[in-house]
Amino acid sequence: MPTLHTTFSKHEIKTREDLSEVLKQICDPLKPYYSKGYAGLSLGSSGAAYTDSTAQMEGFSRVLWGLVPLLAGESKEYELWESHLQGIKNGTDPHHEEYWGDIHDYDQKIVEMAVFGLALLLIPEKIWEPLNEQEKRNLSNWLKQINQCKVWDCNWLFFPVLVNLGLRNVGLPYDQEGIEKNLDRIDQFYLSNGWYSDGINGHSDYYVPFAIHYYGLIYAKVMEVEDPVSSQRYKMRAEAFAKDFIYWFSKDGSSLPYGRSLAYRFAQSAFWSAAVFAEIEPFSLGVMKGLLLRNLRWWFNQPIFNDAGILTIGYTYPNLVMAENYNSPGSPYWSLKTFLPLALHAEHPFWQAEEEPLPELSSTVIQKQPHMVICRDDERNHILAFNSGHLSSNEHTHTSAKYEKFVYSNFFGFSVPRAEWGLSQGAYDSMLALSEGDNIYRVKRHCEEYLIEDNYIYTYWKPWNDVEVKTWIIPGTPWHLRIHCIKTSRLLDAADGGFALGIENKNADRADFDKVQNENECLVRYSWGASGIKSLRTEGKAELIYPNANTNLLNSRTVIPTIKTRIDPGTSWLVSAVFGEPGISEDKWNNPPCVEIESDKVIVHLPNFDKFEFSIKGIKL
Repeated sequence: MPTLHTTFSKHEIKTREDLSEVLKQICDPLKPYYSKGYAGLSLGSSGAAYTDSTAQMEGFSRVLWGLVPLLAGESKEYELWESHLQGIKNGTDPHHEEYWGDIHDYDQKIVEMAVFGLALLLIPEKIWEPLNEQEKRNLSNWLKQINQCKVWDCNWLFFPVLVNLGLRNVGLPYDQEGIEKNLDRIDQFYLSNGWYSDGINGHSDYYVPFAIHYYGLIYAKVMEVEDPVSSQRYKMRAEAFAKDFIYWFSKDGSSLPYGRSLAYRFAQSAFWSAAVFAEIEPFSLGVMKGLLLRNLRWWFNQPIFNDAGILTIGYTYPNLVMAENYNSPGSPYWSLKTFLPLALHAEHPFWQAEEEPLPELSSTVIQKQPHMVICRDDERNHILAFNSGHLSSNEHTHTSAKYEKFVYSNFFGFSVPRAEWGLSQGAYDSMLALSEGDNIYRVKRHCEEYLIEDNYIYTYWKPWNDVEVKTWIIPGTPWHLRIHCIKTSRLLDAADGGFALGIENKNADRADFDKVQNENECLVRYSWGASGIKSLRTEGKAELIYPNANTNLLNSRTVIPTIKTRIDPGTSWLVSAVFGEPGISEDKWNNPPCVEIESDKVIVHLPNFDKFEFSIKGIKL
């Protein structure tokens, strides 16, 4: 069962019944993997940062993100729920061998407790009322531990909020002061225009839509009478955010791969599920229905399930190389958050609405909060997010690759390093990699400063304390420009990598191949797309780099057109024109943009005969 598309084709998944059936098809294969007492779900042998027993509890809990809305929206039972109810009884019983254990500060189990709050809010008659008095005490005592534990200062603050709302809903003591304190702190993460950062100075990635806004919209829905002020604030912010977030989605249903936790896959569209649940309408119900269902259809046509029907760790294929340190075999089932609309009854207007295509969107839009300029080619279903990078970083896996590349693409994806030796192991697509000649490369991990203007992105970064790089990116499609000014006292090797193009495509009707390679330029072109790069200023040498397998999120084998240059001590300028486009088109490769660099300004000549200039006066290198 590598895909679901044999049952649910691109023309299906239209009704509530269809979505319910998809969820059951995802959950049914899990039945043999429950523990004896049903309190754990063991789906593989790979490890995570926490114990195997916690990983099994995580797998159990994450399935509830789908089961709870399913049971909330329909009267008939689903047999898997009985197993889960028994698992809840045993997992919260301190005397049972499968007891989930006491909770400590920053415990992974805190993350997994949130869905129990949702269950107490949406289906108390199924999770609470069937319990006897001792079982109720066990569950409430286990959940209330969350109020004595520290959580990470980010989206985690919402987990105690959801748990306490659930306790409140079934008439149990709850921590109102803690709810208010956490919501006040989350409010400090708010930036503007609907955007949050995931913690102070954190990134603005998918944790904004599928975590912070998702939980905020649940709060807004269930507390709209008791706390109308906060509810309205969360709804208004989500509506503003939606006007930007829609730019991350393509007409074919794919979305922009960017940031961490991409193994949660179709959680990408969970924001639209929460928007429908909270009954906000930044767009028509038909548009949001299309955004949600097209994304699901796209995912169900990728090989994300193994032969037993289990979701794997990875992005479009099983891949532990790109995974986070906190990805256990059950982690990908967080994607079931997207099934929240199942909590809506069958007569809800969402289910009656006709699916609509994307509205007309601008070809270029600046999104300053996530530090991006989004360029769209809707004719080719191509989205590019040109990225300034960030002033701060974190210690999550592959942070540079997930947050600091010059551009992210829904067609080319992005690559992560396989190991530390050389360009093939490093897989440096959409990055400038620098080495002291020892074949060990450094890339941008964070910025010293950045600027986003109408025509360009500027970023200043230091791979070593005594090496300064100032980069200007001129966004566009299919061409974009990179200008690097490097001041160094070291002899350096530089590699400016273009897009990583998949060299195999099982869905292509043919695999036509064309290659251009000479001293200063190289291009690879297949029937499904092209990637190339030209050096516009230096004596750089063009080379096709074939990275290690499984480094790219979308394609297991790729090629990266790259310009390699030797940088002498002093100040050097590197200028690259980078080409990338899906599909077969007229030949734009021979008509690149060009650049003139004068003492205090840069003049850019575009292929359509337009030109613009910007000042570099005051840049002291």
